[in-house]
Amino acid sequence: MRQIVLDTETTGLDVQLGHRIIEIGCVEIIDRKITKRYFHKYINPLREVDRGAMDVHGLTNDFLSDKPIFESILEAFLEFIEDSELIIHNAAFDLGFLENEIRIVHPDQESIRKKFPVVDSLELARAKHPGQKNSLDALCKRYGVDNSQRQLHGALLDAEILAEVYLLLSGGQAALGFIDEEDLVETDLGERFLQKSDRLKATVIKADDDEIRSHEKKLDHIDSVSKNGSIWRVAIKKE
Repeated sequence: MRQIVLDTETTGLDVQLGHRIIEIGCVEIIDRKITKRYFHKYINPLREVDRGAMDVHGLTNDFLSDKPIFESILEAFLEFIEDSELIIHNAAFDLGFLENEIRIVHPDQESIRKKFPVVDSLELARAKHPGQKNSLDALCKRYGVDNSQRQLHGALLDAEILAEVYLLLSGGQAALGFIDEEDLVETDLGERFLQKSDRLKATVIKADDDEIRSHEKKLDHIDSVSKNGSIWRVAIKKE
C-alpha cells in the first residue's frame, strides 16, 4: 500500500480571501515503512504573505519571489501522489488550498477529494484520544516523536514528523487514555511511579473508644434489621 503524507504552508489562513500555497511537502510511505522518496517545492504565490503567517513559517516575500508558480509544479506534484492514499493533518485546510490552486490552472479538473482516498490524521487522533489536544506538537509529545527541529513550521519537516506520528497513531495505543496527553508519553510511564523508598510513609490513625462504641452500636442496629446480619461482623468471624 502506498501512502503520501502531505503538508502545505500558505500566505494566510483563509483561501476565500485569496490566500495561496507557498510550500508543499510530501513524504512517501509504502507498506507502513517511510521511504527516502519525497516531493518538496517552494512556490511563488503571486501575492504578499501575511505577517501572521510569516511569523509561523518564516517564509518571506523576498525568498519566494524567484520560486516557480504553482502551475509549473502541478504536473510533477500530481505525478508524485498518483495511486496513493493521502495522509493529512486537518485535511480540510490543506485540501481547500490545493483544490483552489488546481481550479485556477484547470477549472474542470476532478477534485483531489474525489480522486484520492484521504485520511485526516487529526480526525483519527480525535477519535482515539477524545477530549485531548491533538495538534501535531501534542501528538509528538504523546508518542515520543522528536520534533526539536520544529522551531518554525515547514511543509516538508511537518510531513516527515507527521509520517512518524501517523504510523504510531494508526499502529496501536501508545498512551493511557485517562491521563492528559500533555503530561504523558508512553516512554515516561516508568518515571511516573515513585520508588518505594521515595514514597511518603502512611500515617495510621486508630479509632478512639467513643468511635468504637458508636461503630458497634451501628452494627447492632444492622444486626437487628437485617436477616443476614452485619456483613462486617460476618467477615470478621470468617477471618
